[in-house]
Amino acid sequence: MSEAPIRRIQPVTLNGEHVALQPLSFEHEAGLAAAVQDGALWELWFTSVPRPENMKAEIERRLRLQDAGSMLPFTAVDRHSGDIVGMTTYMNIDAVSPRVEIGSTWYARRVQRTPLNTEAKLLLLGHAFDTLDCLAVEFRTHFLNHASRRAIERLGARLDGILRSHQRMANGTLRDTCVYSIIAPEWPTVKAHLEWKLGRR
Repeated sequence: MSEAPIRRIQPVTLNGEHVALQPLSFEHEAGLAAAVQDGALWELWFTSVPRPENMKAEIERRLRLQDAGSMLPFTAVDRHSGDIVGMTTYMNIDAVSPRVEIGSTWYARRVQRTPLNTEAKLLLLGHAFDTLDCLAVEFRTHFLNHASRRAIERLGARLDGILRSHQRMANGTLRDTCVYSIIAPEWPTVKAHLEWKLGRR
């Protein structure tokens, strides 16, 4: 008796009031290259944000991982201006459990800590739990990326642990990775909290 085929997570557009998360494509290259210059985000040594001239290679990398079934990348579009403002992904996809990590995320400085950012997380979490029936959603970040850690904690995610000497960074240093998660039973409370934050603004 043959095993049932593993369900692959399919590209999808997620629309909110402030942001549209569209399946990443090469057509987004110019907009992404412009967006990443708002804040010179690649200069943060503890993150892996592409330089403008490397954006095509980064799109290729993410789409290659999508073809392999381990990533589902999105381009973030500001619905008020129509501008491309960043990238985010489902990554380290486990389609069997199922569970995903939300990561490889960056946004132009002008939309960081705005309703757009909050709504993007609400859309990604909602699709993961309500449509994909995920058991858990993970977030991972550098131990020294305190802004990212605070942002993840504001979502309602809990720290599962720290992976010591988990990865080697481009500059040769070793990264300690903080692993956070939201599990399915926590999602209704997290959802209510994020919706309240959006309604308050």
